[in-house]
Amino acid sequence: MVFDPAAAPRDRTEFLAWYRQQMKDAGDGSATTPALNAWYGDMCRTFPDMDSVELEASDDAGSYMTDYSSTTPHMIYAAFAWSVAEEAHALMRELAIRHQVGFFDVSATDGEILFPA
Repeated sequence: MVFDPAAAPRDRTEFLAWYRQQMKDAGDGSATTPALNAWYGDMCRTFPDMDSVELEASDDAGSYMTDYSSTTPHMIYAAFAWSVAEEAHALMRELAIRHQVGFFDVSATDGEILFPA
């Protein structure tokens, strides 16, 4: 998950509560921040959005098709196929740093919460 660092608490316990609330409020996320939108655009170059790609293109994308449907104005949650999880994790984190948005490793037991420097 990537998030707007200005909207998220930095304390881990408070962040996890904020994250759970964001997931309850998740919708189409059509109104995210400019930085989150830029991250999404770059991410979709490698991991296309399964909800916005035409059927012909999705055949070529295969396991790279990604579900970005759980979003709010302050976060984008991306769900990937396990077969591309490591590659997706690395690119998500790299692009989060590039676009100065936060990154939360949701899949890990004690997942990293990274705020921009």
